[in-house]
Amino acid sequence: MKNAKVNGKRSRAVVRKTRRSARVKGSVATSVTVTFRHLEPTEAIRDYARRKLAHLSKFVKRACEAHVILSVDKYRQHGEVTVKSGRLSATAQDESKDLYAVIDLLADKVERQLKKHREKIEASKVRAPSTGEVLTQVEELEPAVS
Repeated sequence: MKNAKVNGKRSRAVVRKTRRSARVKGSVATSVTVTFRHLEPTEAIRDYARRKLAHLSKFVKRACEAHVILSVDKYRQHGEVTVKSGRLSATAQDESKDLYAVIDLLADKVERQLKKHREKIEASKVRAPSTGEVLTQVEELEPAVS
C-alpha cells in the first residue's frame, strides 16, 4: 500500500491499520539470557526459560531484555529474573525444589508486574471530552425552553 493514492479518511485508516499490523508482525522478540551458578548448564533448562519469557515484549510494547540467573544451594533451587525495556525495569526472585517450577513462578511474577505497569500508564492518559459529552453538559446547563 506504499504506492497507493490516499484519499479520504477511510483509505487513510486502511493504510494505518496495515502499518500497525506489519509492525506487530515484525516486532522484536525478547532477548533472554540465562546464567547458571553452582550447577551444570543444560540446554533443556535454557530453552525452557527462553520459551517461558519470550512473550514479555507484548506487555511492554517495545523490545526488552530478560536476564535469568539460576542457582542451587544444597536442596534449594533459586531463580532471579530482571526485565529491562527502556526506562522500565522489573525484577522477581523465587525459590523452590524444582528448577522448572522456579522458572514458571518467575515468569508469572514478572508478567503480573508488567501488566500492572501497563494498566497504570493507560489509566493515567488524559483524553479530551467527546462532542457528545460536551453537548450533554451544555444541555444540562441551559434551562429547558417550553
